[in-house]
Amino acid sequence: MIAALFSGGKDSTLAIHRMYDEGVKTDILITMVSENDFSYMFHKPNIKYSKLQAQALGIKQVLSNTMGEKEKELEDLERVLVANNVDVLITGAVASTYQKERIEKICDRLSIKCHSPLWHIEPIVELKELSSNYNVIVTQIAAEGMDESMLGHRIDDEMIKRLEQIHERHRINMLFEGGEAESFVLDAPLFRKKIVIESARLKSHGQVGQYIIEKAILAEK
Repeated sequence: MIAALFSGGKDSTLAIHRMYDEGVKTDILITMVSENDFSYMFHKPNIKYSKLQAQALGIKQVLSNTMGEKEKELEDLERVLVANNVDVLITGAVASTYQKERIEKICDRLSIKCHSPLWHIEPIVELKELSSNYNVIVTQIAAEGMDESMLGHRIDDEMIKRLEQIHERHRINMLFEGGEAESFVLDAPLFRKKIVIESARLKSHGQVGQYIIEKAILAEK
């Protein structure tokens, strides 16, 4: 069984597409639903709407709850991999050694082949690909230099320029691997339909700002 760790964000979606282009087709999407807003491993914002993305991709999705406790959440992931007879796992790891090493240890223990096709990709290369071929919005900000005007905004050429400027001033990771921001994919080349957001709201607490999707539907492309 070929599985992909799927959050609905830009990296996990792009990883599925990259592997598809190499002839590796994803059989199931594994989505960990964390109770912890700041899980070390798993993406949280708007995770319930990943169901629409799975439908758009036409790929079965397995959702599994986790408390999101450091290290213990890895046991939850391992149980899901075993329960679904996974022998190949695709991840959207870009630069986080913390995440990649822990997932690979699980895969080694379970004799699962692990693919991370975006590992150490140049940020500008990924961002340009997303800008050209995908519709991805920013759904959370949590870093110096970012502000609420970025929330709900598409990752386009204008956004890339802003991220480059913030990177120069504050040294953020432009692909958000340090938790600087989160994203949500509305459309992608393999999507049979696109996602349309009908209502959303902004939420702020401390330095963290979120774009909360309240209603979204699938629509013809």
